[in-house]
Amino acid sequence: MQARISALARVAVTALLAGCASDSSAPNALSAATPTSTSETAATAMPTQIDNFMLADQNYMGHELYREMGDAKVVVLITHGNGCPIVRNLAPKVKELRAKYEAQGVRFMMLNSNLQDSAEEVAKEAAEFGYDLPILMDKNQLVGEQLGVTRTAEFFVIDPKTWKVVYRGPLDDRLDYGTQKANATHAWAADAIDAALAGRQAMAAGKPSPGCLIDFPDRGKVATISYAREVAPILEKKCVACHVEGGIGPFAMTSYEKVKGFSPMIREVIRTDRMPPWNVDAHVGKWKDDKSLTPAEIKTVVRWVEQGAPRGDGDDPLAKKRFTVAEWPLGKPDLILDIPAYTIPASGVVDYQRPVVANPLTEGKWVRAAAYRVGERQAVHHFLSGYLKELPADGKGNESRWGASMGGYAVGAEATLWPVNVGSYLPPGGGIGFQAHYTPFGKEVTDKSQLGLYFYKDNEKPGLVMRNSVVVDNSIRIPAGAARHQETAYIDVPKDMLLYSAFPHAHYRGYASDLWLQLPDGTKKRLLAMPRYDFNWQREYSFAEPLKIPAGSKLIANYWYDNSKQNPANPDASKTIVWGDQSWEEMFYTAIRYRWLDETATKLTNYDELMDQTRLFGMFDDNRDGMIQKAEFKGELGDRLSPFYAQMDQNKSGGIENAELMAALKVMQTRMREQAQGHPMPSSPAATNGAAPAAKPGGGR
Repeated sequence: MQARISALARVAVTALLAGCASDSSAPNALSAATPTSTSETAATAMPTQIDNFMLADQNYMGHELYREMGDAKVVVLITHGNGCPIVRNLAPKVKELRAKYEAQGVRFMMLNSNLQDSAEEVAKEAAEFGYDLPILMDKNQLVGEQLGVTRTAEFFVIDPKTWKVVYRGPLDDRLDYGTQKANATHAWAADAIDAALAGRQAMAAGKPSPGCLIDFPDRGKVATISYAREVAPILEKKCVACHVEGGIGPFAMTSYEKVKGFSPMIREVIRTDRMPPWNVDAHVGKWKDDKSLTPAEIKTVVRWVEQGAPRGDGDDPLAKKRFTVAEWPLGKPDLILDIPAYTIPASGVVDYQRPVVANPLTEGKWVRAAAYRVGERQAVHHFLSGYLKELPADGKGNESRWGASMGGYAVGAEATLWPVNVGSYLPPGGGIGFQAHYTPFGKEVTDKSQLGLYFYKDNEKPGLVMRNSVVVDNSIRIPAGAARHQETAYIDVPKDMLLYSAFPHAHYRGYASDLWLQLPDGTKKRLLAMPRYDFNWQREYSFAEPLKIPAGSKLIANYWYDNSKQNPANPDASKTIVWGDQSWEEMFYTAIRYRWLDETATKLTNYDELMDQTRLFGMFDDNRDGMIQKAEFKGELGDRLSPFYAQMDQNKSGGIENAELMAALKVMQTRMREQAQGHPMPSSPAATNGAAPAAKPGGGR
C-alpha cells in the first residue's frame, strides 16, 4: 500500500510540474517529464565543438565566447530558463561550484534560449535567486540549436584550447523527477571539470538533466532555403551597400558564387554580431533606417550556410543587377565644400583626421539636409562635421569646438535629412570641422571627398531649431588590466525637450554603452543599449519617433571599458587610461540631437546655457544623489579639487553641491588669471564664494 501511494504521488507531482518551463509560481517545486521522444534523445548527443558567438546578457552586456573566454582553463555553460524550479534550486550549488573553481581559471556563464523570457525578466529572477553571473540571451536560438540543447540545467564543460565539448549532463544526481536528495552521490559536472583541468577524458553522466524542456519550434522543421527567393533579397537589402565593387566591404556580393565562397565567413560574422555593423540591441528602442538583420533574416542566412549554401533554382538576383551609388543622392547641393585631400597608406592604422574648411557664406543660412560625395569608398569609413565659430589656429577642428552638426557619412547613410520644418543655423564666416576616419585596404590612394549642404530657401525659413549637445565625462580613469570598468555621467534637462538621436563614442578600449532617461519622479527607462561598442563602426542612431523628455529629467550615459589583454585592439593593457583626444587614450562622449519644445526660429532660448550649468556636476556625481563625494572627484580636475574638499563643503552637508562646485571653479579660474599676472592667490579654491560659469565639455570624438 505504501509503495502504491508513493508511486501515485510521484505520478501526480510529475504531471503537476510538466509545464514548469512557463510556471513561475512554485519556486520550491522540481521539474518533470522524462524524455520520451526520439527527437529529444537524438538531440542530447554530445556536440563535438562550439563555434564562436556573441550574445548580450540579462544586463545588455555583450559576451563574445572566443574573445572573452580564450584564456580560461575550462569554460562551463549552464542552460537557464525563467520559472524553472530546477534552475532555481541549483542556484546555491552553482555558487559553490564557482567558488571552488574560478580561482583555477574556470569561467562560468549561463545560456537562456527561452523565447518567452525577456532580459529584464531574467535579470529580475536572477537577482531574486542569487545568480550573479552572465545569463546569455539566445533569442535566435542559434547557440542552443548548435549545442542540441533540450532542457534547462544542462552543464556543458568546454575545453577552450579546442572549443570541444568534453561533458554534457546534469550537475549531479541530487535532483530527480519530482524528488531530491539531501546530498549528491555522483558529482558528474565537477568530475568533468577536474578531468578537463588535468587533461583527462571526462566520464559521461549516468542520467540526463532533469531540467525543464525548452521549446525550439524550428528544430527539425527547416526546409531547404532558397538562395534566389530568400537569401539574395536579404543580402541586397542589408549588405550590398558596402559589398559592391569599389565599396568598403572586403568583397563584392555580385553573384551566388561569390557569396557561397564567403559563406562560412558570413555565418561567423553574423553569429558574432560583427555584421551588419549596427551595434544597438534590437530589444531596446525602435530606430529610423535600421540597418540590422531581423531575427528571421539572421536565422535564414545562418541556416542556409549550415545547409551547405545550396544554389537552388531561379535567377541570381545579385548577378542580374549592377549596384551604383548616386553622386548626390538628394540632387545638386546649394553649397559644396571640398574636404582637404588625404593620402591613405596601403596598410597600417590611420588615426582620426580632423581637417577644417573655411565657410564661404557671407550671410547665414538654415540647413535642411547634408550629403557626402566620397572619393575613395573603399578607404573612407566615416565623416562627421560641425560648425566652427572661428577657424582654429592649429588647423584642427576637434569636436569639442563644434557648434551645430553639419551631418555625417557612413556606408549606407550618405545623407542626413533634418525633420520637416526643423533646421540648424549656419552663420556666415567661421568654418566647418570634420572628423575623418580612413581605413587602409591594400593600396595607397588619395581621397578627395566633398560635403554638400542643402538650405531652406529665404522664404522657407524653418519654424523650429535643431540643437546639439553631449553627455560627456572627461574625468574618466580606467585602471590597468580592468576588463569591464564602468563610468557614468548625466545631464539635467531644464525644459521640455524632443530627443531625435544619440551617438555613443569611445576609443579602442570602449566595450559597451547605454543611455537612460530618468524622469522627475525617479522612474528610469533604458533608451539605447549597445552591448558591444565597435570603434570601427560608429554612427548616429535616430529614434523612429522623437522622444519627449520632460523638464527636470536626467539623460544618463554609462560606458564600460576593456583595458585587459583580452581586448585585441588595446594598445597597452599595463597603463591606467584617462581622457584624451588620441585613439590610444579614451573618451566618454554621447552626442545628442534635440530641440526645445517651446523654442522657435524667431524665439530663441538660453536653455542650452541652463543645461551647461550642471554638466560638470553630472560628470562627478556618479551615484546621482545630488552631492559629490570625495571619492567621486576623478580625473585631472578632480585631483586638483580633492585636497580642498572640506573647504568646498561650505554648508557642512557632507557632500559638494553644484553651487559649491561652481563657486570653487570660479575661485580657481580667478587664481589662474592672477597667477598669469603675477598676483598673490588665495590658499584654496573655496576661499571665496560666488557663481562660476559652466565648464565646457572638453576633448573630441
